[in-house]
Amino acid sequence: DVGEIYSRLLDHRPVIQGEIRYFVKEFEEKRGLRELRVLENLKSTIFETNEHVLPKCEQAMQDNLNEAFKRLQAANDMIHRLQEREHEERKLQADKLMAREEKRIAHWDEFTKEQQNKQVEVDEEHRKAMERLKEQYSEMEKELAKYVSF
Repeated sequence: DVGEIYSRLLDHRPVIQGEIRYFVKEFEEKRGLRELRVLENLKSTIFETNEHVLPKCEQAMQDNLNEAFKRLQAANDMIHRLQEREHEERKLQADKLMAREEKRIAHWDEFTKEQQNKQVEVDEEHRKAMERLKEQYSEMEKELAKYVSF
């Protein structure tokens, strides 16, 4: 009697084994087939992708990359030509600027020489005027000296 009470109250192995069998049965029957179908579909999708889609994608990618590379090369060549033209234009502008600067310097030198010549002329004219004035004043002093003696 004690063994029976013990087995009913404390021994849960039969109940747990029944639950485990029920769980396994449910999993295998209901989920197992569904999981198996999902795995088969996944396998066929992966096979299809590897055999058909991936090569097509690789070919399309290669074609597009070649086309993009050709376009980039053409763009690079165009930019190189534009840079060369810009460099030539800058060189031409620099040459023009240097020519204008040299012309301006030459004009300035000519102008300063002309101013020096004019300065010399004005100084000479001023010297002559000063001499005339000195002579005029000395004559006036002589004239005045004649009248002072009266």
